[in-house]
Amino acid sequence: MVYIGMVGARDTAEAQAIVSNNLANANTPGFRADLEQLKSLPVYGPGQASRAYAIVQTPASDLTPSAPINTGRDLDIAVQGDGWIAVQAPDGTEAYTRSGDLRISTGGILTTGAGHPVLGNGGGPIALPPAQKVDIAADGTISVQPTGQSNMAVLDRIKLVRPPDSQLSKGEEGLFRLASGDQAPADGTVRVVSGAIESSNVNSVEALVRMIDLARTFDLQVKVMKEAETTDASTTRLISMT
Repeated sequence: MVYIGMVGARDTAEAQAIVSNNLANANTPGFRADLEQLKSLPVYGPGQASRAYAIVQTPASDLTPSAPINTGRDLDIAVQGDGWIAVQAPDGTEAYTRSGDLRISTGGILTTGAGHPVLGNGGGPIALPPAQKVDIAADGTISVQPTGQSNMAVLDRIKLVRPPDSQLSKGEEGLFRLASGDQAPADGTVRVVSGAIESSNVNSVEALVRMIDLARTFDLQVKVMKEAETTDASTTRLISMT
C-alpha cells in the first residue's frame, strides 16, 4: 500500500514538473508544449507479477501551430504552416526550432533569441557584415545593405526544412532533431513572414487546470501513505496484544 502511494506521488510530481515547464514557456516564441502521461506497468521478478507501478512519460510534444504575433521588427520571422528553422545546437549538431526572434550577436552571427546560431543553406552559421538594413524574404533569403552603401546585396538563405512530425524528437534544450540523427534537407517550399514571431502553443488555462488536478492527485497519494502508516501501527498493536 505504501509502495503504491509512494510511486504515485513520485510520478505525479514528475508530471507536475512537465506541466510547470510548459507554463513557464507560455510566452516563449515558437515553444511547443510537452505532453505527459502516466502508465501502469507490472513489476516482474521471482514469482508472479502481482504488483504494479506507474511511470510518467513524455511521449511527444504538441506540434500544433500557434498564431503569429506582428512585431514590425525586420529580424523577426514566423514560419507559415509546416516547417522549421535550422539552427546549431549547443553540442554543435543541427537542430530545428520555430523560434523566429532573431538577433545579431556581437560577432555578427545571426542567432535566435535563445542564442542558437541560425544555419544557412550551406550548413554553417550565417555571418552578417556591419549593415544599416537587413531584409529577410519569404523564402528565407537574407539581403543586407552594408554600412555606407546604398544597394542591397543577397548574403545567404536561412535553411528551412519540413521533416515529418513523426520523425522529430525534442531535446532537453527545447530544440528538435530527427530521431534518426540525420539532417533534414532544405525545403524551398517553406515560407516565412517577416516582422512577426510565432507565439507559444501552450494553453495557459488548460495547463493551470492540469496543475491543480495533479496537485490534488499528489495529496491523495500522500494520504494513501499516511493511511498505510496508520494501518501498520494498528496491526503492530494488535500483534503485541496477542
